[in-house]
Amino acid sequence: MARQEEIYDRMMGCLYGQAVGDALGLGTEFMSKEEVAKYYPEGLRYYGQIIQDAHRRRWAKGAWTDDTEMMLCLLDAFSPNGFDYRKAAVNFKNWYNGVPLGIGRHMVKVLMCGDYTDAPFEVSKIVWESTRCNSAANGALMRTSPIGLWNRYNQDWVDEACRLTHYDPRCVISCRIASWLINCAVWTDRMLSKDDVLVMTTDAELKDWINMAYSFTDIAELKLSEQPGIGYTFRTLAAGLWCYWHSRSFEDGLLAVVNEGGDADTNAAVACAILGAKFGYHSIPPYYIENLYAEKEYRAKCETFVRLAMGEGL
Repeated sequence: MARQEEIYDRMMGCLYGQAVGDALGLGTEFMSKEEVAKYYPEGLRYYGQIIQDAHRRRWAKGAWTDDTEMMLCLLDAFSPNGFDYRKAAVNFKNWYNGVPLGIGRHMVKVLMCGDYTDAPFEVSKIVWESTRCNSAANGALMRTSPIGLWNRYNQDWVDEACRLTHYDPRCVISCRIASWLINCAVWTDRMLSKDDVLVMTTDAELKDWINMAYSFTDIAELKLSEQPGIGYTFRTLAAGLWCYWHSRSFEDGLLAVVNEGGDADTNAAVACAILGAKFGYHSIPPYYIENLYAEKEYRAKCETFVRLAMGEGL
C-alpha cells in the first residue's frame, strides 16, 4: 500500500472505528458485567443482538449515539485553514437545540446557557467551577479523534475542542493523549510506548491509570462497569490505552471493550477510533461498516474531511 493510501486507510479507519464502537457499545451501555452476561450470554457481537429496552430502542440498530454526533460537530468545524472553535461552538449549540438523544448532563448544563456561542470557554469554565472544579466527564474525550487526524497536529486545537464544554485539566490531558496516539499512528506509523505516554502528564492519578492499562492483561481488571465513575475521563482513556496496547486486531479490541459494560458506547468509541487509526479501515470487518445506520451519509462526511485533512482540499 502506497504511503498516501495508507494514511487515507488509517484516517477512515479512525472515523469508522469511532462510529462502529459507539453503535455496538450502545448494546451494553450502563450495564454491569452481570447484566451483560444475562442479556448476551454468548457475548455481544452484532448490532442485531442489541436488546430493545426503554433506553436502547430509541436508536435504530447500528446507529451511533451522541458520542459520534458531537464528533461530527467537530468534523464540520474544519476548513482549509484548520479548526475553528467558534464554528464548533455553533455546531454544538445547533445540535443541542435539536433535542439530541443521549446527551449527558454536563453537556446540557453548558449548552443550555443562552450566551454559550458568544463566550463558550467562559461558560464552560463557569459550569466547571460550579462543581467545585470536580467535573471530569468523558464527553470531550469521546469526540476528539478528528483533531488528531489533521496533517499538521496542533495541541492548541485539542485544548480548544475540549474546553468548549469540558474545562477540567483532566479532560484536557485525556484528549491530548488520545489525539496524539491517533496522529502518530496515522502520520508517522509510530506506536507509542508506556513511557511515551507517561511523559505527557504530571498527574499522579493518571499515571496510575496508564500503568494499569499497560500492565493488566485482562481488560476486566479496569472494572469499567464499576460504580460510581463509569463516565470518568481517565477510566475511558484507560480503556482506549488498554485496547491500543493489548488488542491483536480491531475486532478483538471492539468486542473486549463493549462486553465490559459501563459507559460502553463511549469507551468503545474512543478505543475503536484509536484502533482504527492503528490497524486501518481495511481491518474493520465489513459487517460493522455495511450495517452501520446511515452509512452512506456518514461516508460522505468522512471522505470530505479526510481529503481536507490530507491537504487535498474539497
